[in-house]
Amino acid sequence: MSDLDLLLDAARAAGKISMGYFQDNPEIWHKEGDQGPVTEADLAVDKMLHADLLAARDYAWLSEETEDNKDRLDAESVFIVDPIDGTRAFIEGAYHWSHSLAVATGGIVQAAVVYLPAADKLYAAERGKGATLNGETITVSAQNEINGATVLAAKPNLDPWFWKGAKAPPVTRAFRSSLAYRLSLVAEGRFDAMMTLRGTWEWDVAAGGLIVEEAGGDVSDRRARLVRYNNPTPMINGLVAGNAPVHHGLVARLL
Repeated sequence: MSDLDLLLDAARAAGKISMGYFQDNPEIWHKEGDQGPVTEADLAVDKMLHADLLAARDYAWLSEETEDNKDRLDAESVFIVDPIDGTRAFIEGAYHWSHSLAVATGGIVQAAVVYLPAADKLYAAERGKGATLNGETITVSAQNEINGATVLAAKPNLDPWFWKGAKAPPVTRAFRSSLAYRLSLVAEGRFDAMMTLRGTWEWDVAAGGLIVEEAGGDVSDRRARLVRYNNPTPMINGLVAGNAPVHHGLVARLL
């Protein structure tokens, strides 16, 4: 079984667990340091993924809901997992939360799955082999300029102090709770780009980033640098992803 097939099976199994809690008043806790909520569904999915994936592969482990073990830094390959990305949407009963699963080798993601069980959307990619949605090939949009581009981003990302000339580009902003889903929507061509300009946890974007790349898009940190994963602090300097013209237009205007 390939790593991608392993992730696909694991994502579907995660969906069965999470849907058992969805819209059923799951127990909720709030993490220390204003790190957001976590539900019993997050923890149940994390426990299953940790057990099943590590039983199948001798890889290291990095997950939002598991205490970090720095032994992963000595590993060639690592699972990078967000059991439920978009937990607030999950709590609210909205559909746009996801399971985000990736395998990175040598710091570069090689296989990735983003699954939205409440929406029946399964995105997948393997490096060099393209990206799919529910088994059908997907590609980024054909928008060829930044003017009028549609960009998935939280509202503060368009604040003037992020941009040259203290002026955000003339884009149309939209929002989804899950960063993994935002990336997948860009890969699908439904939006031209996405960006998050604050420090970004690896588990939020590892899977979606490969899906965008394999759909023909460009992905970088906010300084236009290649993103590498399994860092000592598993956080990157923001993320910008989109088709090539819009991606380049955005990063060129960022301070």
